[in-house]
Amino acid sequence: MTCDSRIACVRIYSIVALLFASAAAPSFAQYDPPPGYYDSATGTGATLRSQLQTIMSTGHVQRTYGDFRYASAIIDRDPNNASNILLVYNRQSVPGAWNCSGSCVWNREHVWPQSLQPGSASNSSTGNLGDPHALRPCDDGINSSRGNKPYGVYSTVGVYGSQGSFYFPGDADKGDIARNLFYSSTRYGLTLVNGTPGSNQMGDLASLLRYHHTDPPDEFERRRNHTIYSSALNPTYYTNNRNAYIDHPEFAWSALGPGNNNSKLYVGSTAPGNGASDTTIDFGTVIVGAASPSAQNVTLHKIGSNPTYYAVTPDSGATSSVEGRYNAFDIDTQSRNIAVGVAGPITSAGLVVGTVTIDNIDVSSGGTGMGSADGDDLITVQLLALDHADASFDDVLDQNTLTIDFGTVTPNSGLRTATFRLHSLDTTPGFTANLDIDAINATGDTGRFATDLTPTGNLPPEWSHTYTVTLDTAATPGAYAAVYTIEVSDEDLIGAQDGVSLELNVVAEVDAAGRLYPFDDNGNGSIDLSDMLTFEGCLSGTIGSGPLVAPCDNHDFDFTGINDGSIDLRDFAAFQAAFGN
Repeated sequence: MTCDSRIACVRIYSIVALLFASAAAPSFAQYDPPPGYYDSATGTGATLRSQLQTIMSTGHVQRTYGDFRYASAIIDRDPNNASNILLVYNRQSVPGAWNCSGSCVWNREHVWPQSLQPGSASNSSTGNLGDPHALRPCDDGINSSRGNKPYGVYSTVGVYGSQGSFYFPGDADKGDIARNLFYSSTRYGLTLVNGTPGSNQMGDLASLLRYHHTDPPDEFERRRNHTIYSSALNPTYYTNNRNAYIDHPEFAWSALGPGNNNSKLYVGSTAPGNGASDTTIDFGTVIVGAASPSAQNVTLHKIGSNPTYYAVTPDSGATSSVEGRYNAFDIDTQSRNIAVGVAGPITSAGLVVGTVTIDNIDVSSGGTGMGSADGDDLITVQLLALDHADASFDDVLDQNTLTIDFGTVTPNSGLRTATFRLHSLDTTPGFTANLDIDAINATGDTGRFATDLTPTGNLPPEWSHTYTVTLDTAATPGAYAAVYTIEVSDEDLIGAQDGVSLELNVVAEVDAAGRLYPFDDNGNGSIDLSDMLTFEGCLSGTIGSGPLVAPCDNHDFDFTGINDGSIDLRDFAAFQAAFGN
């Protein structure tokens, strides 16, 4: 690093230290003016221009043309490299330290050429000649090629360079240059004209107004304006005044343009007379916990020959791809898409609603529904959020298991059936998803049981279905059991999840001797001679061998004694009473 004096080096090192200390730049909103700074800017036209001149002059600390050699390292700092600055026109990043030994790394560009304003610049010059709002760091060769040409010959796209007798500042800086000139004209009473300027004039105003609306203030420009003003960010070279056309770009058309603004903004198919349009975007239905659906485009239209600035403000329930006050339309009919959505995640069931408000913020009006009289445009976004479905075997309680017991049955006595109901509970009344039955998984003695329960979808809340379980009694005597696991989920919507599986247990016992009634030993449905012969054998002990009761264990004739361990005359009396029934 080389310096043209020891004092300059001290200044440069101090500046670099300040830059690194402030590398964590304030958020975009923190570049706003202090509350109340523009409260007195209430008029339109020449009145507004006079009010802005007073605001930008009051408390203004004048700086010199020489000060800019060191101030630029602070106010034009490259946000990606604290040691560098960004040059005007080409936005090249170069070291911010002032170095003009031999040739300059960068020099000082008078946006309003000094030959087209009173006075001649020296390092001690103040006023517009030394005002950092009117100066920009520039590549030496580009500065020379621009000379004192006015800006003009509007171009929608392109890079900097001469266009005949005019100069185009390039897309990145055309709006910045326009607002530099708007400041100089208003603060110091200099004259902007359409076409080629004369002595102590600058132009082309018509092109500058279009630059202003096609290149709104960006973060770099807003930070620059705030840093020029701020004693906290720029303690040595602050000016304590701001460029009103950066803070409030909507002032420009009224204060410097040809007249009242006739623009009208609207959404939807037609423009209401008062300009207050509205449209609703329905994002359908999702399940609680889902991410927000993808945003959808809404077309914002502008009619009227004049350009305008507009603000876009989403509330907490909405999102918008465009936000803030730094949005503009160019001349004539225009339209553009704004992607709007519902703010997420979706945490509770019910109707979720958000709004995006679009405000034409021009301060002048050409008539009903135009400019400042243009009513706000409202985009409503909404979706229906449903709570998760919940399956149950009970219509009130959340019952996830059920046992069906067929009891003791006789072999080959036909099919036995039982029914059960599967309910879809209304977990959040009015806002619960439908229930899907996704799969039925059976384990155990599935050859003995069957069910008509099958996968199905969209069982609404508070609805239920009745299902049947069937037992086939054509089975070897013994105990049988099967488990049916019922897998359920939410209906097929964004955010759907699997629910808690239900478990249906089915049990039955086919009696080892097939008894349907007491003493019906052969299981034929009546107590007859065959049963009597078997009973007599047990009573006399002639069946089998061993202890008296043991050979008759599987015949269960020990009735009246209530399993007292003996088959005796009391049991015989009970058998006689039942015989033939």
